[in-house]
Amino acid sequence: MTTRLAPSMSAAVALTASAALLPALSVLGELRPTWVAFAAYAALCAAVGGRSRPAAAPLIGPAAWLFHNGFVEHRHGALGLAAPAAEAAHVLLLTVAALVAALLAAPRGPRPGGRYDLAA
Repeated sequence: MTTRLAPSMSAAVALTASAALLPALSVLGELRPTWVAFAAYAALCAAVGGRSRPAAAPLIGPAAWLFHNGFVEHRHGALGLAAPAAEAAHVLLLTVAALVAALLAAPRGPRPGGRYDLAA
């Protein structure tokens, strides 16, 4: 049985991994608003979400979005909200990626130490 990360730890891991993804995107020449950079952040959200509880998804998505918006789309750490609907869609997609991965990785069946009700 694997231990799932608590939401606060998931947010910390998402922030750290998002920062670590920036140099890799820079080496690839993708430190600009392209689908490759957004897909990399969505994959990062799914990877962190797969090790986290589903309740952490609303923290993982916005954490990744902060780095994507601030350093990939607008450079130099400046957040840009010129198109609020598009940015809301980005946050939603990153959050959904984390949530789907967390739900797919969630343990199924009886909990450890749980008992079956044999009388039923």
